[in-house]
Amino acid sequence: MKYLLGIDFGGGASKATLLDELGNIIAENTVEYPTLYPENGACEQSPSDWINALCENSNALLQKSSVNPADIAAVAIDSATHTSLVCDENYKPLRNAMHWTDTRSRKQADRLREEYGEEIFKKTYHKPDTIWTLPQLLWLKENEGETFAKIKHIFFEKDYVRYYLTGVFCTDYIEAEGSMLFDCNNMCWDEWLCSLCGIDISVLPKVVAPTDVIGAVTAEASDKTGLKEGTPVICGTTDTVMEVFASGAVEKGNVTVKLATAGRICVITDKAHPDRHLVNYSHIVPGLWYPGTATKAAASSYRWYRDTFGGEYKELDSGAEQVNIGCDGLIFHPYLNGELTPYADPMLCGSFTGVRATHTRGHFTRAVLEGVSLSLLDSKLYLDSLNIPYDSAATLIGGGGKGKLWRQITADVLGIALKTTESSDSSLGSAMLAGIAVGVFKDAKTAAEICVKQKDITYPNPENTAKYRKVFEDYKKIHDALAPIYQER
Repeated sequence: MKYLLGIDFGGGASKATLLDELGNIIAENTVEYPTLYPENGACEQSPSDWINALCENSNALLQKSSVNPADIAAVAIDSATHTSLVCDENYKPLRNAMHWTDTRSRKQADRLREEYGEEIFKKTYHKPDTIWTLPQLLWLKENEGETFAKIKHIFFEKDYVRYYLTGVFCTDYIEAEGSMLFDCNNMCWDEWLCSLCGIDISVLPKVVAPTDVIGAVTAEASDKTGLKEGTPVICGTTDTVMEVFASGAVEKGNVTVKLATAGRICVITDKAHPDRHLVNYSHIVPGLWYPGTATKAAASSYRWYRDTFGGEYKELDSGAEQVNIGCDGLIFHPYLNGELTPYADPMLCGSFTGVRATHTRGHFTRAVLEGVSLSLLDSKLYLDSLNIPYDSAATLIGGGGKGKLWRQITADVLGIALKTTESSDSSLGSAMLAGIAVGVFKDAKTAAEICVKQKDITYPNPENTAKYRKVFEDYKKIHDALAPIYQER
């Protein structure tokens, strides 16, 4: 029996999944790590936390499963797109990584949009915003000049972790599409885009396919991770496409709703759909794309709430279940780091509005869950306006969808049925991708047929959907009223 190892690095944790060649999950393990907020607008992570999580996860999986490391056919790693790490000539980090939710580059993004917005959009299919690597590097140049001058290599999160395993510096084309330094028409790094932030194209990694075997586990990495020296390591790719893949969405018209660190609604299409409020990336299936909306703080809103006010998720859910739809007038906007679809506004702030003395902890908890789902509805209505066809039922992916209450709220708010699978974690997708790379699975469709196991389906309650549409009217009015205030801060 051969095994496949996939390891995901998300906004607050790393999850590892060990899969056998028959598509069975043999073991899973999760290691949390912090996201750092050293100043207003900053959102950073320490690369040493990623490496520690890698080592802890791999050793834990081997212990849990009792699998012989020699029987692991391949390893793949994924992470959130465009979280960049600048390094020196010796591949050593010069500072913490800038997470994609960091908003310090808003002035640089505004300037790029005003001066070169149309040209950048034509090349990258996206408009300048704080989430992209290009404006973040420009911020770094203008605010940390000494550090910027020492840059010799620019990594993206999964690529740095994989470099630790293999010593090979490269990335995949889907990750590159998310940097705003890559020409999506010609599928190559672009010298003009690089010149806008003052970097030389030589500091960027070689671009390969997600399924390319790029190296093997080194002796040093073997000692720390427990993996066998020489184990093939593939390039891998970004977390959202791995979640989409792990859900079985491999054909045109399939749609996924994501409740993870960020929230996404993605439709599988046969072409890119460049739009200033959509994120466009290639699928791992040749010729397909997965354009989608983006809510910046989805499950991360709930984690923030838990970490700030205390409690465990099951306990919090239990209290929220006792509260009426609409939380008796209490509404939460999940704009903890600004918002993307349909506003692209990094200045928006999170808020609880309509607070009264009668509101309990359960009200606040449910308001967080409803607020994220209402943000997804805001995104869905924009997506619907573009007339991109998709299936009548979506697959729900991401850790936030594990809670029965939140699944039902989201189905009711969106007014669509939500299918769930036994696992749609991106680490499962990476394990499946590793299987394609080394010939365990013929292709993506075959891997999905073997590995993706349907679990259940949550149907919307039409009565509840109608109630939520009225709540949504207030949700929109509150956004419209508060947005101008945040612009003045």
